Amino acid sequence: MKPNSGTLVINIMNGGKAEAYEGVYQCTARNERGAAISNNIVIRPSRSPLWTKEKLEPNQVREGDSLVLHCRPPVGLPPPIIFWMDNAFQRLPQSERVSQGLNGDLYFSNVQPEDTREDYICYARFNHTQTIQQKQPISVKVFPTKPVTERQPVLLTPTGSTSTKVELRGNVLLLECIAAGLPTPVIRWIKEGGELPANRTFFENFKKTLKIIDVSEADSGNYKCIARNTLGSAHHVISVTVKAAPYWITAPRNLVLSPGEDGTLICRANGNPKPNISWLANGVPIAIAPEDPSRKVDGDTIIFSHVQERSSSVYQCNASNEYGYLLANAFVNVLAEPPRILTPPNKLYQVITDNPALLDCAYFGSPKPEIEWFKGVKGSILRGNEYIFHDNGTLEIPVAQKDSTGTYTCVARNELGKIQNEVQLEVKDPTMIIKQPEYKVIQRYSHVSFECIIKHDSTLLPTVIWLKDNNELPDDERFLVGKDNLTIMNVTDKDDGTYTCIVNTTLDSVSASAVLTVVAAPPTPAIIYARPNPPFDLELTGQLERSVELSWVPGDENNSPITTFVIEYEDGLHEPGVWHLQTEVPGTQTTVQLKLSPYVNYSFRVIAVNEIGRSQPSEPSEQYLTKSANPDENPSNVQGIGSVPDNLVITWESLKGFQSNGPGLQYKVSWRQKDFDDEWTSVIVANVSKYIVSGTPTFVPYEIKVQALNDLGYAPEPSEVIGHSGEDLPMVAPGNVQVHVINSTLAKVHWDPVPLKTVRGHLQGYKVYYWKVQSLPRRSRRHIEKKILTFRGNKTFGMLPGLEPYSSYKLNVRVVNGKGEGPASPDKVFKTPEGVPSSPSFLKITNPTLDSLTLEWGSPTHPNGVLTSYILKFQPINNTHELGPLIEIRIPANESSLILKNLNYSTRYKFYFNAQTSVGSGSQITEEAVTIMDEAMASRQVDIATQGWFIGLMCAVALLILILLIVCFIRRNKGGKYPVKEKEDAHADPEIQPMKEDDGTFGEYSDAEDHKPLKKGSRTPSDRTVKKEDSDDSLVDYGEGVNGQFNEDGSFIGQYSGKKEKEPAEGNESSEAPSPVNAMNSFV
Repeated sequence: MKPNSGTLVINIMNGGKAEAYEGVYQCTARNERGAAISNNIVIRPSRSPLWTKEKLEPNQVREGDSLVLHCRPPVGLPPPIIFWMDNAFQRLPQSERVSQGLNGDLYFSNVQPEDTREDYICYARFNHTQTIQQKQPISVKVFPTKPVTERQPVLLTPTGSTSTKVELRGNVLLLECIAAGLPTPVIRWIKEGGELPANRTFFENFKKTLKIIDVSEADSGNYKCIARNTLGSAHHVISVTVKAAPYWITAPRNLVLSPGEDGTLICRANGNPKPNISWLANGVPIAIAPEDPSRKVDGDTIIFSHVQERSSSVYQCNASNEYGYLLANAFVNVLAEPPRILTPPNKLYQVITDNPALLDCAYFGSPKPEIEWFKGVKGSILRGNEYIFHDNGTLEIPVAQKDSTGTYTCVARNELGKIQNEVQLEVKDPTMIIKQPEYKVIQRYSHVSFECIIKHDSTLLPTVIWLKDNNELPDDERFLVGKDNLTIMNVTDKDDGTYTCIVNTTLDSVSASAVLTVVAAPPTPAIIYARPNPPFDLELTGQLERSVELSWVPGDENNSPITTFVIEYEDGLHEPGVWHLQTEVPGTQTTVQLKLSPYVNYSFRVIAVNEIGRSQPSEPSEQYLTKSANPDENPSNVQGIGSVPDNLVITWESLKGFQSNGPGLQYKVSWRQKDFDDEWTSVIVANVSKYIVSGTPTFVPYEIKVQALNDLGYAPEPSEVIGHSGEDLPMVAPGNVQVHVINSTLAKVHWDPVPLKTVRGHLQGYKVYYWKVQSLPRRSRRHIEKKILTFRGNKTFGMLPGLEPYSSYKLNVRVVNGKGEGPASPDKVFKTPEGVPSSPSFLKITNPTLDSLTLEWGSPTHPNGVLTSYILKFQPINNTHELGPLIEIRIPANESSLILKNLNYSTRYKFYFNAQTSVGSGSQITEEAVTIMDEAMASRQVDIATQGWFIGLMCAVALLILILLIVCFIRRNKGGKYPVKEKEDAHADPEIQPMKEDDGTFGEYSDAEDHKPLKKGSRTPSDRTVKKEDSDDSLVDYGEGVNGQFNEDGSFIGQYSGKKEKEPAEGNESSEAPSPVNAMNSFV
């Protein structure tokens, strides 16, 4: 053993035999705290024994028979690598017909005359000893027969119809099937009831060996190999069981405890069979180890309670089964240590504003210390969402700001002591490019400058780097880098590109880019940029079956460099006149090697492109017809979908004309029922894109392939796709339908999925039909509206939203496939509980009085339950729209009106009204109303006769009337009478004052007191108020004790002579007293 080391050295170079050291070794490391042990280390010497001598008889076989040449190598350690060679040390060729098995034997599915030879030699190579052992040569003589008899496949290995294989988890699974037969059988592998694992499955030895790497328990199952030739097939089923050596689920971990603390060691492993768990303490089985009262073993867990320092120990967990074992050491260290902070004191942290800041406080102690952070010398403990406290003691400030700068103190404490440490945080302003370089288009041989002006924190030192196309600037004196800019002198075409300004500090980095485009210098002061002229002189050279070289001469670029040439082709055989894109090349290239397809009559043309646009196409090149060939590819998008339950419609996307590679394009359509048919059924169809297979079972999987062929032959073997024959309606309904009512508007429905074989199609989901049967308070016979909810996939539950409270519902569930819906499950009845009602249908307020209002309302449209009462709330509103105290009244549910009494007169009230069920109150309806005022107040409010504006108006009217009366009085004294005939002639009104019967003239009114007053009265009431329906323009007060009147046209028809005149025989008075305004209009 090496000094100061645990390494054991075994040296047999100076003598001794390796066999003397064969055995199992284990290392133990021990100190005063305990003992740890290693895994077992097995030492075995390598062996390369000689071949057992045996007498080998020559093998004589007929042509077409099968043959097995046995190797039977000696058993070595490690096992040898087997291979077959001849006397010239050349490997014997192997194929689907002749191959070597996993056991080293050489298998001939059928022998041919060329297999006759005398030097079939099996070699065994022992890599560890670097030796090769040789078996004696084997002789084979094949007798030709005419004709050769063809044979159905027969399995050479494994024998029988079934076999078993056990492999360990994580290993490589190798399964082998080698068959005899003529023609040579082809091997195919499937896994019964499942798929071969993707990305882990490989086929070797011409598909005779199935290899699955990193196997797990999920790979257990039956694997079938099928050997098939044109005469039939044979198969063998290998039942694979994957066992597992123990592997960790939870390995025990070191445990640090302080005196008096509790803890656990957990050792959990899995395997097949399930491993046995055993514990050791310091390398000794725990059952015979020194007792520890703080320790209790509970299967795969050791529980420690109130540990003491003497409880420190190393524990080993051993998990083992028949296929292996696991061993892990875990140190239980009982320590009593005051806190220690491992982060250096006064460590400086610098961050950029709005970035996270992480302040470290690495610590150690037992018991585990508690960590607290403070800011500033006398700051309070840091708490809140603006900080994140990590378990390792680190303080994180997610978004650091300038005011986050300062001193932060970390305090670690446990019951044995306390320690603190200070760190510094500086928050810097971010670096910004405040003026970025801009895109430039520059003529050749001129100067250009890009600006890059920055702003940065004054304490940070920035460095500015310029790049061209993400690389360093060219080493050219024309590039001048200034403090805030980059200048390029005498710009040339090679200066074209993207220029990037990068600003770096120790804390951040920013960049900005701009593109420089160099164009031709102007031949004249006015530069004209245009599209390039088309290329010319197209030439085809180096014509091969699948390629040709095209060259051309560029046209004039018209002051803008050509960036790209676009090459297009025309297929004159299949699509004459239609041009397709062939390829694009850089503008500096004038030749290109073009890949061609067979059976295409090519013509090419070239288009030049610059920044202005595309040129006209060049003249077409000469035509070049390529030779025909087999198709290179098969149709794409192959699908198999049945249109009716008993057919399979196979469709594909046909090849385009030039993809046919030759004349006579057809398709070979092949199909077979998956895992049922061994043989393919094939048919060759014309250049179509669909074929229908009739008489298929309903919805079964089919393997499908479509292969292209033409007059020259077939395309490569196509890949297989899986399709299905036609779907039919599902056969059964979902069962065990259950409904769970969540609330008054939501329910959850569960059901059992239907068996997939009864779906008879692609399962698309389930449909839930549900409808309202009736509302619980009343039976409604209106039309039933069924609602449908669809749940995609193989779901077994769903939510039913939008239900009406206090209602009875029915539902059923149906499974859905691509064909339609299956039968409905039996109707399931469920009821929703009560909810809150809707608002009352209306609220009317009628019959206002001085102190009462009458309220009428309608019941809610949707009571959603049994109404228990109505709630009325109301409050007064003053002249400034302020709300008074709120009063609440509960009203029985059977009431529909209410008289509110003892209200204030002439007061506006606001009402809030809603209905209630046992669940709660519904939404409310609001209304406003006003009580009427008392009569005295009404008089004061409407007596406009006391208003100043009205008194002034009346005075003005009276003065005008007085002047008119004086004029009339003067005329009366002159003529004695005041005729009004002239006036009436101008106003032919049927309702004027009556005429005398004899001459038709107006009567003359006297001033007698028996004159009739105006209709409807013109006197003011005794209470001095004027009602709005009364006339307010009486002129009684202006006569000399007479009731002067005006006609309807404003003519004054009274007289003031003092003589009493006789009234007309028939008085036809006006229906309404005229107003003073009309009187004034009459005298205009």
